[in-house]
Amino acid sequence: MREGVREMFKGFFQNCACPKGLAGKLMVAMMNYGPHAALAKWAFPHIQIAKTATALDVGCGGGGNVRRLLVCCENGHVVGVDQSEISVEKSRSYNEEAIRSGQCEIRQADVAELPFPEATFDVVTAFETVYFWPGLEKSFREIFRVMKPGGVFLVSNESTGHDKIAEKFSRIIDGMVPYTVEDIGDAMQKTGFTVIETDIDQRTNRIAVVGKKLTDVGQNSDQLR
Repeated sequence: MREGVREMFKGFFQNCACPKGLAGKLMVAMMNYGPHAALAKWAFPHIQIAKTATALDVGCGGGGNVRRLLVCCENGHVVGVDQSEISVEKSRSYNEEAIRSGQCEIRQADVAELPFPEATFDVVTAFETVYFWPGLEKSFREIFRVMKPGGVFLVSNESTGHDKIAEKFSRIIDGMVPYTVEDIGDAMQKTGFTVIETDIDQRTNRIAVVGKKLTDVGQNSDQLR
């Protein structure tokens, strides 16, 4: 009995990585509220977003952060991508009006093979998702490719990479890797970004790392600030 409950628990939380089925729909609906919403409220002030910006949210989940980007980019364009069909469906529903107006689009895609030309986006965000990506450097290299020179890349998680909750869930969720700000910053630098800010909220274990793609890749600094 206890083993069966454990497997059900594990199966439900596996939907954090790629939501599927009824449990996945419940997980995606939860993503727009609670801790995820609080994380976004804390993290977004770490970057400045122009009203005319073209923005991409990778791992868009339920579409909550796509909607937040739409508020920032009121005269721009926002794209959300997710590998989960259920997430794409929910995110489209959540941002239906902006999609109808042409200000937004939601696409099913893998971060390792983004379906966009080089230098497309001014801003890229990734909330609570890099844990499940196919290697930070491989994924960040693809994000670097689709970003415009001068663009900013924000990664924000609810884990420092050392906290007990992250360690617990990394044992429950297959493929989950908790990353530290140092891990994320190093991967950004190795793929061409300049890391311009790192922040840790010790009270909540939230982290934010901001990288910038300079006009000339060779100008990118190798120093954390």
